[in-house]
Amino acid sequence: MKRKMLLAIAAATLAGSALAATPAVTRGDVAKGKVIAEQVCAACHGADGNSVASANPSLAGQHAKYLESQLKAFKSGERKNPIMLGMASSLSDADMKNVAEYFSEQKLKARQANDKALLPAGQKLYKAGNPVTRVPACMACHGAAGKGFPAQYPALGSQHAAYIVKQLNDFKAGTDRKNSIMADVAMRMSDADMKAVAEYISGLR
Repeated sequence: MKRKMLLAIAAATLAGSALAATPAVTRGDVAKGKVIAEQVCAACHGADGNSVASANPSLAGQHAKYLESQLKAFKSGERKNPIMLGMASSLSDADMKNVAEYFSEQKLKARQANDKALLPAGQKLYKAGNPVTRVPACMACHGAAGKGFPAQYPALGSQHAAYIVKQLNDFKAGTDRKNSIMADVAMRMSDADMKAVAEYISGLR
């Protein structure tokens, strides 16, 4: 019995040491991020992350880790966009974490589909994919409501349809955006598929 107690104490001690050695996940400073958003990002993405121009994505409510990773990709040139390269180049790692945290906490404004006639086809692609062309269901990675999963898959709901179509075409071309999974998906989609699913996504919330 005494031996079992000693083993239990030793195991608990080792577990505590392992937890103590695990680095804590630090969050960005929202107040500092707000200043950066207003000074650097607002012109294109809106001060609260709700873009009014369909060419510029809304960032409000997006996962902080995803936003941070994309800013780093723009700065390194992994994602190719001259405007975003210029903006991201002026930001430190701490700046990126802070502004990403700020935008993640903003409320995304709900958007409606522009072409409601495309919604049935878009919904079918998003929820079930297309077994004939082997396009997988979008919801498998981005969730039924388009909320995505932190760090891995971005939230898509209430995003500009035109922006979504542009990104799908960029994945398909493999020039500005490189992602093997999305490239394979986009290669199997027609222009009509992209427009339909983008309209459906823009109405998700």
